[in-house]
Amino acid sequence: MTGQSRPASTQRRGSTVTPTDSTGSRIPLYSREFATDPHGFYQWMRRRYGAVAPVDLAPGVPATLVVDDRTARRILDDADHFPSDPRGWQQKAPAGLPIVPMMQWRPNPLRTHGPDHDRYRAATVDALAGVDPNSLRTTVSRIALDLINRFCSEGAADLLDRYVVPLVFRTMDDVLGCPTELGDRLRLALTEMIDGAADDGAEPRIQGLLAELIAGKRTDPGDDVTSRLIRHPANLSDEELVHQLLGLYWTGLEPPRNLIANTLLLTLTDPRFTSDHTGFAPPARDALDEVLANDPPLANHSISYPPLPVMVDDVLLPADQPVLIGAAACHGDPDRSAAPVPHDDRDLAWGRGAHACPAHARTISRLLAEEAIEQLLDALPDLTLAFDPDRTIWRPGPFHRALIALPVRFPPAPGMPLG
Repeated sequence: MTGQSRPASTQRRGSTVTPTDSTGSRIPLYSREFATDPHGFYQWMRRRYGAVAPVDLAPGVPATLVVDDRTARRILDDADHFPSDPRGWQQKAPAGLPIVPMMQWRPNPLRTHGPDHDRYRAATVDALAGVDPNSLRTTVSRIALDLINRFCSEGAADLLDRYVVPLVFRTMDDVLGCPTELGDRLRLALTEMIDGAADDGAEPRIQGLLAELIAGKRTDPGDDVTSRLIRHPANLSDEELVHQLLGLYWTGLEPPRNLIANTLLLTLTDPRFTSDHTGFAPPARDALDEVLANDPPLANHSISYPPLPVMVDDVLLPADQPVLIGAAACHGDPDRSAAPVPHDDRDLAWGRGAHACPAHARTISRLLAEEAIEQLLDALPDLTLAFDPDRTIWRPGPFHRALIALPVRFPPAPGMPLG
Protein backbone atom coordinates (compact mmCIF):
# COMPACT_ATOMS: atom_id res chain seq x y z
CA MET A 1 0.00 0.00 0.00
CA THR A 2 1.33 3.41 -0.80
CA GLY A 3 1.10 6.45 1.41
CA GLN A 4 -1.17 8.05 -1.19
CA SER A 5 -3.85 5.42 -0.58
CA ARG A 6 -4.12 6.24 3.11
CA PRO A 7 -6.84 8.55 4.42
CA ALA A 8 -5.90 12.10 5.26
CA SER A 9 -5.67 13.04 8.94
CA THR A 10 -6.04 16.27 10.87
CA GLN A 11 -4.28 15.01 13.98
CA ARG A 12 -0.95 16.54 14.92
CA ARG A 13 1.33 14.47 17.13
CA GLY A 14 1.42 16.08 20.55
CA SER A 15 -1.89 17.90 20.11
CA THR A 16 -5.04 17.28 22.15
CA VAL A 17 -7.44 16.01 19.52
CA THR A 18 -10.34 13.61 19.85
CA PRO A 19 -10.29 11.10 16.96
CA THR A 20 -13.99 11.69 16.36
CA ASP A 21 -13.24 15.39 15.89
CA SER A 22 -11.09 14.65 12.88
CA THR A 23 -12.44 15.59 9.47
CA GLY A 24 -10.25 12.93 7.88
CA SER A 25 -11.49 9.44 7.15
CA ARG A 26 -11.27 6.72 9.74
CA ILE A 27 -9.47 3.52 8.81
CA PRO A 28 -12.09 0.84 8.00
CA LEU A 29 -10.92 -2.30 9.80
CA TYR A 30 -13.75 -4.20 8.13
CA SER A 31 -12.58 -3.55 4.57
CA ARG A 32 -11.05 -6.07 2.18
CA GLU A 33 -8.18 -3.66 1.59
CA PHE A 34 -7.31 -3.71 5.28
CA ALA A 35 -7.58 -7.51 5.42
CA THR A 36 -5.19 -7.78 2.47
CA ASP A 37 -2.44 -5.64 4.02
CA PRO A 38 -3.02 -5.00 7.74
CA HIS A 39 0.68 -4.58 8.51
CA GLY A 40 0.99 -1.84 5.92
CA PHE A 41 -1.92 -0.08 7.59
CA TYR A 42 -0.44 -0.54 11.07
CA GLN A 43 2.83 1.08 10.01
CA TRP A 44 0.99 3.95 8.38
CA MET A 45 -1.24 4.45 11.45
CA ARG A 46 1.77 4.62 13.76
CA ARG A 47 3.52 7.18 11.56
CA ARG A 48 0.39 9.26 11.06
CA TYR A 49 -1.33 9.10 14.44
CA GLY A 50 1.16 7.83 16.97
CA ALA A 51 -0.06 5.46 19.69
CA VAL A 52 -3.80 5.49 18.94
CA ALA A 53 -5.57 5.64 15.60
CA PRO A 54 -9.21 6.41 14.65
CA VAL A 55 -10.88 3.41 13.02
CA ASP A 56 -14.31 2.14 12.02
CA LEU A 57 -15.43 -1.36 13.06
CA ALA A 58 -18.28 -1.18 10.55
CA PRO A 59 -19.59 1.69 8.41
CA GLY A 60 -20.28 4.56 10.79
CA VAL A 61 -19.18 2.64 13.92
CA PRO A 62 -16.17 4.50 15.35
CA ALA A 63 -13.51 3.06 17.64
CA THR A 64 -9.89 3.60 18.60
CA LEU A 65 -7.10 1.15 17.78
CA VAL A 66 -3.98 1.09 19.96
CA VAL A 67 -0.89 0.43 17.85
CA ASP A 68 1.81 1.25 20.43
CA ASP A 69 3.08 -1.57 22.65
CA ARG A 70 3.74 0.44 25.79
CA THR A 71 0.39 2.24 25.56
CA ALA A 72 -1.42 -1.06 25.05
CA ARG A 73 0.08 -2.56 28.19
CA ARG A 74 -0.85 0.52 30.23
CA ILE A 75 -4.46 0.28 29.05
CA LEU A 76 -4.74 -3.46 29.63
CA ASP A 77 -3.41 -3.01 33.16
CA ASP A 78 -5.96 -0.27 33.94
CA ALA A 79 -9.34 -2.01 34.03
CA ASP A 80 -10.88 0.78 36.13
CA HIS A 81 -10.50 3.36 33.36
CA PHE A 82 -10.81 0.79 30.56
CA PRO A 83 -13.43 -1.78 31.65
CA SER A 84 -14.79 -4.38 29.28
CA ASP A 85 -18.46 -3.69 30.06
CA PRO A 86 -20.01 -2.54 26.74
CA ARG A 87 -23.48 -1.52 27.92
CA GLY A 88 -22.93 2.23 27.48
CA TRP A 89 -21.76 1.70 23.90
CA GLN A 90 -24.38 -0.94 23.20
CA GLN A 91 -27.24 1.47 23.93
CA LYS A 92 -26.01 3.73 21.12
CA ALA A 93 -24.99 1.03 18.62
CA PRO A 94 -26.93 0.96 15.32
CA ALA A 95 -29.77 -1.55 15.22
CA GLY A 96 -29.00 -4.75 13.34
CA LEU A 97 -25.22 -4.25 13.47
CA PRO A 98 -23.69 -7.69 12.67
CA ILE A 99 -20.77 -7.26 15.08
CA VAL A 100 -22.98 -6.53 18.11
CA PRO A 101 -23.38 -10.22 19.10
CA MET A 102 -19.59 -10.46 19.32
CA MET A 103 -19.33 -7.30 21.46
CA GLN A 104 -22.50 -7.03 23.52
CA TRP A 105 -22.79 -7.34 27.28
CA ARG A 106 -23.08 -10.85 28.63
CA PRO A 107 -22.83 -12.19 32.17
CA ASN A 108 -19.47 -13.86 31.57
CA PRO A 109 -15.82 -12.89 32.15
CA LEU A 110 -15.39 -11.42 28.65
CA ARG A 111 -17.95 -8.65 29.02
CA THR A 112 -18.09 -7.78 32.72
CA HIS A 113 -16.03 -5.79 35.18
CA GLY A 114 -15.36 -5.88 38.91
CA PRO A 115 -16.81 -8.52 41.30
CA ASP A 116 -19.03 -10.09 38.64
CA HIS A 117 -16.03 -10.57 36.37
CA ASP A 118 -14.01 -12.09 39.21
CA ARG A 119 -16.79 -14.55 40.03
CA TYR A 120 -17.28 -15.65 36.43
CA ARG A 121 -13.57 -15.91 35.74
CA ALA A 122 -12.96 -18.03 38.84
CA ALA A 123 -15.64 -20.49 37.74
CA THR A 124 -14.24 -20.65 34.19
CA VAL A 125 -10.62 -21.05 35.32
CA ASP A 126 -11.51 -23.84 37.74
CA ALA A 127 -13.61 -25.64 35.13
CA LEU A 128 -10.81 -25.48 32.54
CA ALA A 129 -8.26 -26.68 35.11
CA GLY A 130 -9.95 -30.08 35.03
CA VAL A 131 -9.02 -30.66 31.37
CA ASP A 132 -6.28 -33.29 31.29
CA PRO A 133 -3.67 -32.42 28.61
CA ASN A 134 -2.80 -36.05 27.88
CA SER A 135 -6.44 -37.02 27.37
CA LEU A 136 -6.97 -33.92 25.25
CA ARG A 137 -4.02 -34.79 23.04
CA THR A 138 -5.42 -38.28 22.51
CA THR A 139 -8.82 -36.80 21.64
CA VAL A 140 -7.38 -34.31 19.14
CA SER A 141 -5.27 -37.04 17.53
CA ARG A 142 -8.29 -39.31 17.13
CA ILE A 143 -10.47 -36.57 15.64
CA ALA A 144 -7.66 -35.39 13.36
CA LEU A 145 -7.02 -38.86 11.91
CA ASP A 146 -10.74 -39.45 11.39
CA LEU A 147 -11.04 -36.20 9.43
CA ILE A 148 -7.86 -36.83 7.40
CA ASN A 149 -9.13 -40.29 6.44
CA ARG A 150 -12.19 -38.68 4.89
CA PHE A 151 -10.23 -36.77 2.24
CA CYS A 152 -6.70 -38.26 2.08
CA SER A 153 -7.52 -40.41 -0.97
CA GLU A 154 -8.87 -37.43 -2.96
CA GLY A 155 -5.56 -35.66 -3.60
CA ALA A 156 -7.01 -32.21 -2.85
CA ALA A 157 -9.02 -30.49 -0.12
CA ASP A 158 -9.87 -27.16 1.41
CA LEU A 159 -8.17 -27.68 4.76
CA LEU A 160 -10.16 -24.95 6.44
CA ASP A 161 -13.51 -26.53 5.57
CA ARG A 162 -12.56 -30.22 5.64
CA TYR A 163 -10.10 -30.27 8.52
CA VAL A 164 -9.48 -27.18 10.65
CA VAL A 165 -13.03 -26.03 11.39
CA PRO A 166 -14.56 -29.46 12.13
CA LEU A 167 -11.51 -30.43 14.19
CA VAL A 168 -11.80 -27.36 16.40
CA PHE A 169 -15.57 -27.74 16.81
CA ARG A 170 -15.43 -31.44 17.65
CA THR A 171 -12.62 -30.86 20.14
CA MET A 172 -14.57 -28.10 21.88
CA ASP A 173 -17.65 -30.33 21.97
CA ASP A 174 -15.57 -32.98 23.71
CA VAL A 175 -14.05 -30.52 26.19
CA LEU A 176 -17.46 -29.06 27.05
CA GLY A 177 -19.20 -32.44 27.08
CA CYS A 178 -21.57 -31.60 24.23
CA PRO A 179 -23.21 -34.58 22.44
CA THR A 180 -22.48 -34.91 18.73
CA GLU A 181 -25.98 -34.17 17.43
CA LEU A 182 -26.36 -31.11 19.63
CA GLY A 183 -22.85 -29.98 18.69
CA ASP A 184 -23.69 -30.18 14.99
CA ARG A 185 -26.64 -27.82 15.49
CA LEU A 186 -24.52 -25.46 17.57
CA ARG A 187 -21.80 -25.44 14.93
CA LEU A 188 -24.10 -24.00 12.28
CA ALA A 189 -25.54 -21.26 14.50
CA LEU A 190 -22.20 -20.31 16.07
CA THR A 191 -20.46 -20.16 12.69
CA GLU A 192 -23.06 -17.72 11.43
CA MET A 193 -22.60 -15.56 14.53
CA ILE A 194 -18.81 -15.58 14.34
CA ASP A 195 -18.87 -14.76 10.62
CA GLY A 196 -21.39 -11.95 11.11
CA ALA A 197 -23.99 -13.71 8.95
CA ALA A 198 -26.49 -14.60 11.66
CA ASP A 199 -30.15 -13.59 11.43
CA ASP A 200 -32.17 -12.16 14.31
CA GLY A 201 -33.06 -15.64 15.49
CA ALA A 202 -29.50 -16.93 15.83
CA GLU A 203 -28.96 -15.71 19.39
CA PRO A 204 -32.14 -17.33 20.78
CA ARG A 205 -31.29 -20.56 18.91
CA ILE A 206 -27.79 -20.66 20.36
CA GLN A 207 -29.01 -19.91 23.87
CA GLY A 208 -31.68 -22.58 23.53
CA LEU A 209 -29.15 -25.18 22.40
CA LEU A 210 -26.79 -24.31 25.27
CA ALA A 211 -29.71 -24.50 27.72
CA GLU A 212 -30.38 -27.98 26.33
CA LEU A 213 -26.75 -28.92 26.99
CA ILE A 214 -26.96 -27.62 30.57
CA ALA A 215 -30.20 -29.49 31.26
CA GLY A 216 -28.63 -32.70 30.00
CA LYS A 217 -25.59 -32.25 32.23
CA ARG A 218 -27.73 -31.54 35.27
CA THR A 219 -29.40 -34.91 34.68
CA ASP A 220 -26.29 -36.83 33.61
CA PRO A 221 -23.09 -35.01 34.68
CA GLY A 222 -19.69 -36.05 33.39
CA ASP A 223 -16.00 -35.19 33.54
CA ASP A 224 -16.30 -32.10 31.36
CA VAL A 225 -16.22 -28.32 31.60
CA THR A 226 -20.02 -27.89 31.54
CA SER A 227 -20.51 -30.29 34.46
CA ARG A 228 -17.75 -28.58 36.45
CA LEU A 229 -19.33 -25.17 35.84
CA ILE A 230 -22.70 -26.45 37.04
CA ARG A 231 -21.31 -27.75 40.33
CA HIS A 232 -18.89 -24.84 40.93
CA PRO A 233 -19.23 -23.01 44.28
CA ALA A 234 -20.00 -19.80 42.33
CA ASN A 235 -23.51 -21.28 42.03
CA LEU A 236 -24.13 -19.93 38.54
CA SER A 237 -27.71 -19.57 37.36
CA ASP A 238 -28.81 -21.26 34.13
CA GLU A 239 -28.64 -17.89 32.35
CA GLU A 240 -25.11 -17.33 33.62
CA LEU A 241 -24.13 -20.85 32.61
CA VAL A 242 -25.43 -20.27 29.07
CA HIS A 243 -23.22 -17.21 28.71
CA GLN A 244 -20.16 -18.88 30.23
CA LEU A 245 -20.52 -21.62 27.62
CA LEU A 246 -21.13 -19.13 24.82
CA GLY A 247 -17.94 -17.30 25.78
CA LEU A 248 -16.01 -20.56 25.96
CA TYR A 249 -17.28 -21.70 22.58
CA TRP A 250 -16.36 -18.37 20.97
CA THR A 251 -12.85 -18.21 22.45
CA GLY A 252 -12.39 -21.92 21.82
CA LEU A 253 -13.45 -21.75 18.17
CA GLU A 254 -12.49 -18.53 16.40
CA PRO A 255 -8.93 -18.05 17.73
CA PRO A 256 -7.82 -21.72 17.42
CA ARG A 257 -9.18 -22.16 13.89
CA ASN A 258 -7.34 -19.03 12.77
CA LEU A 259 -4.19 -20.00 14.63
CA ILE A 260 -4.11 -23.44 12.99
CA ALA A 261 -4.91 -22.17 9.49
CA ASN A 262 -2.46 -19.26 9.65
CA THR A 263 0.28 -21.56 10.93
CA LEU A 264 -0.36 -24.09 8.17
CA LEU A 265 -0.15 -21.28 5.61
CA LEU A 266 3.18 -20.16 7.06
CA THR A 267 4.48 -23.74 7.18
CA LEU A 268 3.56 -24.37 3.54
CA THR A 269 5.04 -21.10 2.23
CA ASP A 270 8.16 -20.43 4.31
CA PRO A 271 11.22 -22.65 3.66
CA ARG A 272 12.36 -22.15 7.26
CA PHE A 273 9.55 -24.41 8.40
CA THR A 274 10.10 -27.10 5.77
CA SER A 275 13.41 -28.33 7.17
CA ASP A 276 16.22 -27.08 9.38
CA HIS A 277 19.98 -27.74 9.42
CA THR A 278 19.36 -31.33 10.55
CA GLY A 279 17.15 -32.03 7.54
CA PHE A 280 13.99 -32.31 9.60
CA ALA A 281 11.10 -29.88 9.80
CA PRO A 282 11.12 -27.73 12.96
CA PRO A 283 8.40 -28.53 15.49
CA ALA A 284 5.00 -26.95 14.96
CA ARG A 285 5.44 -24.78 18.04
CA ASP A 286 8.12 -22.73 16.28
CA ALA A 287 5.73 -21.76 13.50
CA LEU A 288 2.95 -21.18 16.05
CA ASP A 289 5.16 -18.75 17.95
CA GLU A 290 5.84 -16.80 14.78
CA VAL A 291 2.16 -16.62 13.87
CA LEU A 292 1.25 -15.46 17.38
CA ALA A 293 3.82 -12.70 16.98
CA ASN A 294 3.07 -11.58 13.42
CA ASP A 295 -0.46 -12.73 12.52
CA PRO A 296 -2.25 -13.56 15.78
CA PRO A 297 -5.74 -15.00 15.29
CA LEU A 298 -7.37 -12.04 17.06
CA ALA A 299 -5.26 -9.24 15.67
CA ASN A 300 -7.41 -6.39 17.05
CA HIS A 301 -9.31 -7.22 20.20
CA SER A 302 -9.13 -6.97 24.02
CA ILE A 303 -11.95 -4.44 23.69
CA SER A 304 -12.61 -1.93 26.46
CA TYR A 305 -15.17 0.84 26.83
CA PRO A 306 -14.02 3.83 28.93
CA PRO A 307 -17.08 5.08 30.86
CA LEU A 308 -15.69 8.65 30.90
CA PRO A 309 -13.52 10.60 28.44
CA VAL A 310 -9.91 9.67 29.05
CA MET A 311 -6.64 11.13 27.76
CA VAL A 312 -4.24 8.69 26.13
CA ASP A 313 -0.99 10.00 24.69
CA ASP A 314 -2.42 13.53 24.23
CA VAL A 315 -5.56 12.20 22.55
CA LEU A 316 -8.93 12.47 24.29
CA LEU A 317 -10.83 9.22 23.86
CA PRO A 318 -14.61 9.61 24.11
CA ALA A 319 -16.71 7.84 26.72
CA ASP A 320 -18.44 4.61 25.69
CA GLN A 321 -16.47 4.26 22.47
CA PRO A 322 -14.64 0.95 21.93
CA VAL A 323 -10.88 0.86 22.41
CA LEU A 324 -9.20 -2.11 20.74
CA ILE A 325 -5.69 -3.39 21.32
CA GLY A 326 -3.93 -4.09 18.05
CA ALA A 327 -1.85 -7.09 19.13
CA ALA A 328 -0.31 -7.55 15.68
CA ALA A 329 0.43 -3.82 15.42
CA CYS A 330 1.94 -3.66 18.91
CA HIS A 331 4.11 -6.70 18.25
CA GLY A 332 5.49 -4.81 15.25
CA ASP A 333 6.13 -1.61 17.25
CA PRO A 334 9.77 -0.59 16.58
CA ASP A 335 10.12 0.55 20.21
CA ARG A 336 8.95 -2.79 21.53
CA SER A 337 12.42 -4.35 21.78
CA ALA A 338 13.55 -1.54 24.07
CA ALA A 339 10.68 -1.98 26.55
CA PRO A 340 11.87 -3.31 29.95
CA VAL A 341 9.33 -6.16 30.06
CA PRO A 342 10.00 -9.91 30.37
CA HIS A 343 9.51 -11.73 27.08
CA ASP A 344 6.66 -13.94 28.30
CA ASP A 345 4.77 -10.86 29.51
CA ARG A 346 4.86 -9.16 26.15
CA ASP A 347 2.81 -11.52 24.03
CA LEU A 348 -0.41 -9.55 23.57
CA ALA A 349 -1.93 -12.28 21.39
CA TRP A 350 -3.25 -13.80 24.63
CA GLY A 351 -4.31 -10.49 26.11
CA ARG A 352 -3.03 -9.09 29.39
CA GLY A 353 -4.28 -7.97 32.77
CA ALA A 354 -7.64 -8.91 34.29
CA HIS A 355 -8.98 -10.24 30.99
CA ALA A 356 -5.92 -12.13 29.79
CA CYS A 357 -6.58 -15.59 28.41
CA PRO A 358 -6.34 -18.02 31.39
CA ALA A 359 -3.27 -20.24 31.46
CA HIS A 360 -5.32 -23.43 31.07
CA ALA A 361 -7.09 -21.99 28.02
CA ARG A 362 -3.72 -21.14 26.46
CA THR A 363 -2.54 -24.69 27.07
CA ILE A 364 -5.66 -26.11 25.43
CA SER A 365 -5.35 -23.82 22.40
CA ARG A 366 -1.67 -24.51 21.86
CA LEU A 367 -2.01 -28.25 22.36
CA LEU A 368 -4.93 -28.36 19.92
CA ALA A 369 -3.02 -26.36 17.31
CA GLU A 370 0.25 -28.28 17.65
CA GLU A 371 -1.43 -31.68 17.48
CA ALA A 372 -3.64 -30.65 14.54
CA ILE A 373 -0.66 -29.43 12.51
CA GLU A 374 1.65 -32.32 13.34
CA GLN A 375 -0.98 -35.00 12.64
CA LEU A 376 -1.79 -33.45 9.27
CA LEU A 377 1.82 -33.03 8.15
CA ASP A 378 2.76 -36.51 9.33
CA ALA A 379 -0.13 -38.03 7.40
CA LEU A 380 0.30 -35.90 4.27
CA PRO A 381 3.94 -34.75 4.20
CA ASP A 382 3.81 -33.61 0.56
CA LEU A 383 1.09 -31.00 0.97
CA THR A 384 1.32 -28.01 -1.36
CA LEU A 385 -0.90 -24.98 -1.74
CA ALA A 386 -3.44 -25.12 -4.57
CA PHE A 387 -3.31 -21.34 -5.04
CA ASP A 388 -0.79 -18.55 -5.51
CA PRO A 389 0.29 -17.50 -1.98
CA ASP A 390 0.64 -13.93 -3.23
CA ARG A 391 -3.12 -14.00 -3.84
CA THR A 392 -4.10 -15.32 -0.43
CA ILE A 393 -7.67 -14.23 0.38
CA TRP A 394 -8.18 -13.10 3.95
CA ARG A 395 -11.61 -12.89 5.53
CA PRO A 396 -12.49 -9.22 6.14
CA GLY A 397 -13.47 -8.26 9.67
CA PRO A 398 -12.35 -5.82 12.34
CA PHE A 399 -11.13 -8.31 14.92
CA HIS A 400 -9.59 -11.40 13.36
CA ARG A 401 -6.76 -12.42 11.06
CA ALA A 402 -8.46 -15.26 9.25
CA LEU A 403 -8.31 -17.08 5.95
CA ILE A 404 -11.40 -17.60 3.81
CA ALA A 405 -10.11 -20.93 2.54
CA LEU A 406 -6.92 -23.03 2.48
CA PRO A 407 -7.02 -25.28 -0.62
CA VAL A 408 -4.16 -27.78 -0.96
CA ARG A 409 -3.01 -30.64 -3.16
CA PHE A 410 -1.19 -33.83 -2.18
CA PRO A 411 -0.50 -37.32 -3.50
CA PRO A 412 -3.53 -39.47 -2.66
CA ALA A 413 -2.87 -41.62 0.39
CA PRO A 414 -4.65 -44.54 2.05
CA GLY A 415 -6.50 -44.03 5.30
CA MET A 416 -4.75 -44.58 8.61
CA PRO A 417 -5.84 -46.74 11.56
CA LEU A 418 -7.45 -44.74 14.35
CA GLY A 419 -5.78 -46.80 17.05
